[in-house]
Amino acid sequence: MIRAPLHFVAAFSVLVAVGVGYVLWYGTVSAQSVRVADLQAQITAKKNSLERAASIRAALGSLSNEEAATRQYFVSENTLVSFISSLQRQGQQLGGLVTVKSVSADTHGARPTLTLALTVDGTFDSVLRTVGAIEYAPYDIQVTGLSLQNQGKNAWEAALSITVGSVAGGVSGSAPAVQTTTPSPSSHSNAPSVSAQPK
Repeated sequence: MIRAPLHFVAAFSVLVAVGVGYVLWYGTVSAQSVRVADLQAQITAKKNSLERAASIRAALGSLSNEEAATRQYFVSENTLVSFISSLQRQGQQLGGLVTVKSVSADTHGARPTLTLALTVDGTFDSVLRTVGAIEYAPYDIQVTGLSLQNQGKNAWEAALSITVGSVAGGVSGSAPAVQTTTPSPSSHSNAPSVSAQPK
């Protein structure tokens, strides 16, 4: 008669113990699940941040390349000599003698520019070809003045003024006057003669 209640009490005790264990296990699993979800959210956020950073780096690299390509169309104080040399080489290749009389800078406007006074000497055809090559050179160039004079039998001289876009870090105020002469095609020297005289 006493064994039945004892079995009942024992079974009830086991059931309570199992229930308590289940509650504790469920609480632990729930806490771990929350932690895992939080870690997963942090990983996702980090991954998205890295992807955005990579995208920004790629965009900045593309902008840098575009900026470098764009800057090639403009002339600064650092690239002025190479720009003049390129004009001289073009004239030499086309049979024209290019002389740079002066260079001045305008940095007060919305767009900084350099103004160059040039002369081109040679035959009529070589002078016209050289002037055209200067006008359509791969720079931000505008021809603002042009005159053509006959210097004698089959000898012509073009006097022209050009403006070319400048960039920051270039000339400030006014540039020094530059006297440059392209060697004639028959010259034995490969390097142009360049001399600078401050205004």
